Amino acid sequence: MSIHSVRRSQNHLAWDNSIPPVIKIKSGDTVTFDCLDASNGQITAVSTTSTLSSLVFAQLDQVCGPVHIAEAETGDTLQIEILEIETADWGWTGLIPGFGLLADEYPEPSLKIWKINTEEKFAWFDEEKGIRIPINAFPGEVGVARGIEGAFSTIPPYNTGGNIDTKHITVGSTIYLPIEVPGALFSIGDGHGAQGDGEVCGTAIETPIKVSVRLTVLKDKSYVKTPHFHAHVSASDDYYCTTGVGEDMREATRDAVRHMITFLIKEHGLDKVAAYMLCSVAGDLRLHEVVRVIRFVIYTGGKSHCMRFSNAALAFGMRLLEHLLERCAAVMDIAGVLTLVKCNFS
Repeated sequence: MSIHSVRRSQNHLAWDNSIPPVIKIKSGDTVTFDCLDASNGQITAVSTTSTLSSLVFAQLDQVCGPVHIAEAETGDTLQIEILEIETADWGWTGLIPGFGLLADEYPEPSLKIWKINTEEKFAWFDEEKGIRIPINAFPGEVGVARGIEGAFSTIPPYNTGGNIDTKHITVGSTIYLPIEVPGALFSIGDGHGAQGDGEVCGTAIETPIKVSVRLTVLKDKSYVKTPHFHAHVSASDDYYCTTGVGEDMREATRDAVRHMITFLIKEHGLDKVAAYMLCSVAGDLRLHEVVRVIRFVIYTGGKSHCMRFSNAALAFGMRLLEHLLERCAAVMDIAGVLTLVKCNFS
C-alpha cells in the first residue's frame, strides 16, 4: 500500500463536499498529516495572554485535507486506524472569555504555554510543585464530508464526525465513520497533547501534531450511522464505542444506546432484547466534555471477558450540572455536559 502526506497548508475551515481533495488515494493507503494547532497558528510558543484578545475565531479548528479514497461510495464505512502521533515540543491552554463551563466565574483571559518533553512524553504544569502531565496525544477533529450541500462549521460534531474531542482515540485506536459522499473526503486536525474528561475550561493542551493514519473502506458495516470507535488503552483494556449526535441530550443518548444495541446484534449475534439488557448493566458515570453546541453521545462496549460500556454526551453552553450527584439519571436531560458510563462484568 502507498504512503502519502498532507501539508499543514492544505487545510480548510468547513465541512463542505464541494471542496476539492488535496490528494487521491486507494483504500488501505497510509497518510501522514502535518497539522497546526487549533488556533491555526495564531498562538505560538512565545505568545502571551494578550494574544487571546486578537484571536480571529473564524480561523479556529481548521482541519487538514480533504483526502479522496477511490473505492469509497455513499453508504460505505471509512475505517481510520491511528498509527502514529508526534506532538510539537510546546502547547497551550487558554481561558478564553465566554468559553468554558465556568466562563461566568472566570471572565479574564489567561494563557499557559507548555514545554512538552517529546522523548519522555510529559509536560510540566508546575515544576517547583512537582506537577507534571503525561502526554497522551490525539486528534480532536476527525471526519468526512457530509452528504448535505453547503459549508458546515468545524466547531461541533456531526454524524460524519468532526470535532469529537475524545481523548480515547490515541495511537492504536480505530475510528469508523459513515460515508455520505463518493470518495469520503476525509480530514483531520486539532491536535491535543492531553485532555481531561470534561475539558472544563474549553481547551486542552493544544499543540501541532503529525498524525499518520491508515484509511480503509469497509463495505460490510452499513449499520454505522454515527462515529464508532475501538479505543485501545492498553493490552488488557480495549473497548468499542458507538455515538449519538443531536441537539437534544436525551435523544442523543437514546441514539447512542440504539447504535450499541445494533452493534451487538450485527457483530456478536445477540437478539434485540439481550443486547438491550446487556447495555443496561452499565455502571460508572463520569463527566467527559462540556464545550460544544451539538450533543454528542458515546456508548462503549469492551472485548474479551470484560465488557465496558460508556455513555457520553457533549455540548456547548453554560448550564451547570446541578443534580449530577443527586440523581445519575438526570444527566441525560441536562444540557452542557458529556458523561461517560462504564461497566465491567464477567
